[in-house]
Amino acid sequence: MVVPEELRYTEQHEWIALVGDDTVRVGITEYAQRQLGDIVFVQLPEVGRQVTEGNSLGEVESTKSVSDIYAPLAGEVVAINDAVVTAPETINEAPYGDGWLVELRISDPAQVDGLLDAAGYREKIGEV
Repeated sequence: MVVPEELRYTEQHEWIALVGDDTVRVGITEYAQRQLGDIVFVQLPEVGRQVTEGNSLGEVESTKSVSDIYAPLAGEVVAINDAVVTAPETINEAPYGDGWLVELRISDPAQVDGLLDAAGYREKIGEV
C-alpha cells in the first residue's frame, strides 16, 4: 500500500500536503479509499468556509457506506477540487494525485508537525 513519505496523516485517514507557507491540500488515503470501495458521490464545503480541526468538512459516499471527511487542521477553505465532485471515482484512481479534495489556509502552520508522519501512519494501518 502506498504511503508517501512527504505527506502527513490523520487518525481518520486524511492526508495533508503543504502547498504554500500557510496552505495545505487534503485528501483521503489509499487505505481509506480501499476500505470504502467504489466512491460514487462527494460533498465538499464551499470556498470561504471556516473549519475547525476534527469537525466534518464534507463526505464521501461509496457503494458500501457514507463517510465524513474531517478537517485535519483549523482554517479556511480556499479551494475545492471540482473534478472529484463530477468524477468521484478519481479518488479511487489517484487518491494522492488528482483525487485531492480541498485546500485549506491554516491558522497555525506549526500544527502540521503534530500530525502523523508516514511511518506513524503505516504503523496505524498495520503496514510496518
